[in-house]
Amino acid sequence: MPEKFVAYYRVSTKRQGLSGLGLDAQREAVRRFVADGQLVAEYEEIESGKRADRPALEGALRECRLSGATLLIAKLDRLSRSVAFLSRLMEDGTEFRAVDMPQANRFMIHIMAAMAEQEREMIAQRTRAALSAARERGVKLGGRRGTHRIELYGEEGRKRSANIRSTQASRRAQEIAQVIADLNAAGVTTQSGIAKALNERAIAAPRGGAWSAGQVRRIALRTTAL
Repeated sequence: MPEKFVAYYRVSTKRQGLSGLGLDAQREAVRRFVADGQLVAEYEEIESGKRADRPALEGALRECRLSGATLLIAKLDRLSRSVAFLSRLMEDGTEFRAVDMPQANRFMIHIMAAMAEQEREMIAQRTRAALSAARERGVKLGGRRGTHRIELYGEEGRKRSANIRSTQASRRAQEIAQVIADLNAAGVTTQSGIAKALNERAIAAPRGGAWSAGQVRRIALRTTAL
């Protein structure tokens, strides 16, 4: 099965956008890279790379989540120069690739995160050294303070993890509901017809595999309850 991609093109100025030169060059680079792969959708916008609130990019990310595609850009700086923003992509679970630097995917972000982790460890080592020096001076350290109970943090972590999974499931349901609304507006109104259209768009069902009319009905019920 060919690898699926969603292309995102961006230029920084209206002049670049009107000329089409910047966008045309990006399209050509992306299409050469895709080759025998499948280009699911293409998004473009004129916006500064410093801004994170970009509608076309959000649409491309949503398409990636729904279809399981990889976000593809012509140049890494077309996405963003912000490491914090790239980290957000990693947390979102979206795979991405740059034509001019194919290795700059989520794995590279993991490396960046590992470097940040190393810095935190160095800070921790300095902290431990400072505490050791304080003990040598006779400063009393440790012990339970007030109502602090370390055992409560495990339960808090489990609840937070469950909340994250629930939020992700609700977001996906809402995104699929939007696709269904678009299909309704286009005249596809039956649950079986919607299921067929979702399958044709290569949007995975909640538990993988193909969509059925029953699954479409459950998505409608879930989003109605939100």
